[in-house]
Amino acid sequence: MDHYQKQNNHPNHSGQHSAGGVSYTSTDSPGLCAFILTLISYLLIVATFPFSLCLCIKVVQEYERAVIFRLGRLLKGGAKGPGIFFIVPCIDSYRKVDLRTVSFDVPPQEILSRDSVTVAVDAVVYYKIFRPIHCVTVVSDFSHSTRLLAATTLRNVLGTRNLAEILSERESISATMQSSLDDATDPWGVKVERVEIKDVRLPVQLQRAMAAEAEAAREARAKVIAAEGEQRASRALKEAAEVINESPAALQLRYMQTLNAISAEKNSTIIFPLPIDLLSQYMKNGNSKNGKNGKSKKDLLSDDE
Repeated sequence: MDHYQKQNNHPNHSGQHSAGGVSYTSTDSPGLCAFILTLISYLLIVATFPFSLCLCIKVVQEYERAVIFRLGRLLKGGAKGPGIFFIVPCIDSYRKVDLRTVSFDVPPQEILSRDSVTVAVDAVVYYKIFRPIHCVTVVSDFSHSTRLLAATTLRNVLGTRNLAEILSERESISATMQSSLDDATDPWGVKVERVEIKDVRLPVQLQRAMAAEAEAAREARAKVIAAEGEQRASRALKEAAEVINESPAALQLRYMQTLNAISAEKNSTIIFPLPIDLLSQYMKNGNSKNGKNGKSKKDLLSDDE
């Protein structure tokens, strides 16, 4: 901080000193009237000593600096503090500047995104003063000016983004806003440390449409996953059937496992497993008999003719 003060507030060879790019003229001899007023002020201080010390001695905290003006001119030496400093009551005025980080909320801004969607966005900005003289001499009200600039920058940055980008790229938007605000407020002696997007409010109809779209997408993914599961299950069943076909005893073991699972439930249902091979034998015998009976009927018909 002292480095900035020495760098930006030292007098140059032409009798001028600058703050924030604006030059303030100061001469070694401010004039006869100023000299007389200064002399009278010092005489009053001496005449009322030690009571005048109550008005001459001022104190600023560790996180504060005092910018002093003498007869309307910026006093040489930069901002005073922290600690004790002296002023001349009749001709000096000073202003305290807080160097701590300050935060404020950007009011919700109605923004039309690039894809023509109206959203309300609010943010929070953190800034601090790093050049006290500049924030007093360059801008009339640095706090109010920073707030207005933050609201305008929020609208300008978000107006160039789509709704999807606003919802998913908050970090990049915050970084862009922080860089833009810092560049704009640097001549004022204000350092914007951080910008965060707090909330993005969407219209109710748009929220419902997005919810319906998300639900439909989830249902589509669920159907695809279920179809893939059925496909894998059918392949597994096919492989199991081939294994059982190679070993007929495996089918009997499967029957016994099924009976064991059913009996564990303590129900009154009685199941009698019937081997399919036995039924196939009866079916073959029945077909052979039907074939013989059919031939005899044909022979009888031919005999009748």
